[in-house]
Amino acid sequence: MSVEHLDVLIIGAGLSGVGAACHLKRLCPGKRFAILEGREAMGGTWDLFRYPGIRSDSDMYTLGYNFKPWSDPQAIADGPSIRHYIEQTAAEHGVDRLIRYRHRVLKADWCSTSASWQLLVQRDDDSEPLHMSCQFLMMCTGYYRYEAGYTPEFVGREDYQGTFIHPQLWPEGFDCNGKRVLVIGSGATAVTLVPALAEQGALVTMLQRSPSYVINLPQRDALSNALRRVLPEKWVYRLARGRNVTLQLVFYKLAKRFPNLVRRVLLGLVRRQLGGVDLRHFSPRYKPWDQRVCAVPDGDLFRVLRHGKAQVVTAEIERLTTQGIRLKNGEELAADVIVSATGLHLQLFGGIAVSVDGAPFEAPKSMGYRGIMLRDLPNLAVVMGYTNASWTLKADLSSEYFCRLINHLEAIGMRQVTPRDSAGDIRQEPFLDLQSGYIERAAHLLPAQGDRVPWKLHQNYLLDLALLRYGKLEDDYLLFSSPHDTQRTALARP
Repeated sequence: MSVEHLDVLIIGAGLSGVGAACHLKRLCPGKRFAILEGREAMGGTWDLFRYPGIRSDSDMYTLGYNFKPWSDPQAIADGPSIRHYIEQTAAEHGVDRLIRYRHRVLKADWCSTSASWQLLVQRDDDSEPLHMSCQFLMMCTGYYRYEAGYTPEFVGREDYQGTFIHPQLWPEGFDCNGKRVLVIGSGATAVTLVPALAEQGALVTMLQRSPSYVINLPQRDALSNALRRVLPEKWVYRLARGRNVTLQLVFYKLAKRFPNLVRRVLLGLVRRQLGGVDLRHFSPRYKPWDQRVCAVPDGDLFRVLRHGKAQVVTAEIERLTTQGIRLKNGEELAADVIVSATGLHLQLFGGIAVSVDGAPFEAPKSMGYRGIMLRDLPNLAVVMGYTNASWTLKADLSSEYFCRLINHLEAIGMRQVTPRDSAGDIRQEPFLDLQSGYIERAAHLLPAQGDRVPWKLHQNYLLDLALLRYGKLEDDYLLFSSPHDTQRTALARP
């Protein structure tokens, strides 16, 4: 049986995977690698999601790559623009030629005797999976299941006679003009959908069980667009990126330190935007940043509410009926279309069955190392982003760090690196500290984090920048070894 071997395999050709490939090409130029993508196109989230208004809720100066300036005047960009940015980046760095589409990884088993990952890969519709191997594996699969989003078990779902849609699987060319559309949810997807559907001529109701915090942000960065007239693009990007990283971090820290003050400020800003709309629909029961704060670009959601193109209802659902939804308060909402913007199904490794020497790897019993690797799992990086800031900020740092590790292993003549907690004295904590429904539903599937460095997940870009880009690679917890050599721990910390 023929087995193709590469130095590195990247799983996923989305924002993180393309970024990881560019970092590998720049920092590890001698390594042979490929990107395996289960779908037929690159872009990940930004190719999969096609619902009306799809956009980022982070500015592109921080969601963009640290090596590729975002030059579009729109700071909060729509999905097609982000997809084009990813494709353009891949082409400029030549990594588009390294993507193998319709290659879905089924299994990944670490073989200790050869210090390599053995992969079983389904290619297209081939009757037999192919076998591949690599020394290093980079999981850039995101954190949710692509096949379907999360929809609660609504009583009476089978009775409803209208169109029922989850935004993750939006029908191509669907026309909602003149239709009564009921959007269930209050998170970023619902906040995006409501104004977009209203502008398409739908009569929109946003039905939420409880409100989310929302904040009005300008879609264009006036200062950066002005600076482009006098400064090089790279300078403008760096200045905007540094400013926005700092503002995001300060806002998050203030929210955690002074939640009541930040709550009053956020609600005050919303009150100014709403006009006559009842503020209780935007007054969450939780503290700011217990869940993500939703961006409202140029106040589009507030505008359609003020103009009567949409309305918000805060209530609990009793059941679906033939014509819409009956609420627990007895009210009935008629709808030609129900959109279940109710979240995602989280999963680790993109659903790949991961094992070590044939024994299944149980992620919930593991612990994250620097938010990138997992305890007792050799030569594998899980490239993920922040929950309190732009995804790519952490993804870039994670890829750079793993490239440093790859080069360091080669320099010291070792084949594998494994995070270990030999003393077992690290107190474990939940991996993510958000209270969002999709995270709480999947808490039992996620690894833990520790109570101190390097097991602590900081959610702090500036601190991670210092530790991951410039910090020492060797510490008391990384074990460097080769299959037939005596294991050695890294140099002890001073």
